[in-house]
Amino acid sequence: MVAEPNPKKFPVLSYVLARLPSFTGKSSSPSSSSSVPAFDVEQPPSSIEIVTQMPHLTQPGVLASMTKAISDVAETRSILRTLGPRPDHETVDNARAKLSEIQGFLSESFEDIALTDAAGKDEKRRQEMDQEKTWCESILKLDEVHASYEKLLKEAEERLVRIYESAEKDAAANEDSVAAVEVNEEVVAILQQASTNPVDLVDLSGKKLRLLPEAFGRIHGLLVLNLSNNQLEAIPDSIAGLHSLVELDVSGNVLETLPDSIGLLSKLKILNASTNKLTSLPDSICRCGSLVILDVSFNRLTYLPTNIGFELVNLEKLMIQYNKIRSLPTSVGEMRSLKYLDAHFNELHGLPDSFVLLTNLEYLNLSSNFSDLKDLPSSFGDLISLQELDLSNNQIHALPDTFGTLDSLTKLNLDQNPLIVPPEEVVKEGVEAVKMYMGKRRIRMLEEEELKMKMESEMEQTNAGWLTRTTSVLKTYVTDVSEYLGSKSPRDPYLERPL
Repeated sequence: MVAEPNPKKFPVLSYVLARLPSFTGKSSSPSSSSSVPAFDVEQPPSSIEIVTQMPHLTQPGVLASMTKAISDVAETRSILRTLGPRPDHETVDNARAKLSEIQGFLSESFEDIALTDAAGKDEKRRQEMDQEKTWCESILKLDEVHASYEKLLKEAEERLVRIYESAEKDAAANEDSVAAVEVNEEVVAILQQASTNPVDLVDLSGKKLRLLPEAFGRIHGLLVLNLSNNQLEAIPDSIAGLHSLVELDVSGNVLETLPDSIGLLSKLKILNASTNKLTSLPDSICRCGSLVILDVSFNRLTYLPTNIGFELVNLEKLMIQYNKIRSLPTSVGEMRSLKYLDAHFNELHGLPDSFVLLTNLEYLNLSSNFSDLKDLPSSFGDLISLQELDLSNNQIHALPDTFGTLDSLTKLNLDQNPLIVPPEEVVKEGVEAVKMYMGKRRIRMLEEEELKMKMESEMEQTNAGWLTRTTSVLKTYVTDVSEYLGSKSPRDPYLERPL
């Protein structure tokens, strides 16, 4: 029996073939029903999983289109069922070798065979070889047909997948058009309600919205606006009219930019713009001075606005993970209220020296900046409130000498770093062991530095004493000489003689 397509390799094709009429048909004989396992063509064992993954397969129109598309597979399968299963590899190799041997023998000329005394015997042998040749060629031909069938199955699976994808797109388009009508009605109802009664919360999450009407900017009393998990490509500038807005969620859309007018939302405290396609943030976002939580994770940001730290002084939670940020602006050190910063999975090359001014920071995740992050600021120990720190999956060779002064630190992850200071055996003992090691190392370095300074001081004092003594001796000598030259001792008569 020809092997059926592997459901794991050809899931859609196997599903459709299972719904074609059986080659042998159903037998009403009791004996046959007892010897052949029951097989429900309408619900084969592997169909439940594939239908769960591809629900449109149950649609009669889709199944009919697929059935027509694999008529060549069905015909080839019927032929192969008649011809039999594919010969194994060894049988094919033997047939190929035997055929080569036969062709060599049959290539001898008929005249040469006829001249020998055993012409009759050779003729009989020749006939036998002709039969063997036919058998070998049949084996090879059958193998070729099965090989072609494998190729045919692959092509058929690809055709069926294309048919399914087309049906899925059509269904999605129909759903979108229906959803658009429903959403439009819901949006209209919200706007109508807002025109007569105060509205402080609007939740339009997961409504497949592609466009937000400009009229939303006129809901002046709105406090919370949830537009998450839609298909919005832009936020209208009219959003600036929401002067009372405290929370804005536009996560899970396809936004490439935020409007410049967002800076006019002076009361905004929570902004979630994660999981979009943002490549940059507008500079005007710095004017949202009331922001407490800013989430722009899972975007394509390469930098943050230069002045973001100077103006977002009330920010407590900043999430910028899963972006392509190479460096943080120097102004980040001005975010004195910041308690939580997640910057993992970026391309950070380091932190600005001003970073250590974040003395209220409690949580910091700098993991998975991979080959880019190699060191930390020397005054890292000034982050006195830091409780949790993740530095895993970076290229840090040594922790800062001030690391031991992080008294509040209780959780530390240093995995996947080429650390030398502290050594691996210390890291394995946990955060307290690391702090103690770095603390002792710092004390030892300070002592060595103090000793060095003391030695230099003593050397300077020694040199100063020698210079003082030398100066004193020289002064005495000069005085003596001066006194000698200025004395009234009698002149030497010899020196007074005229030349």
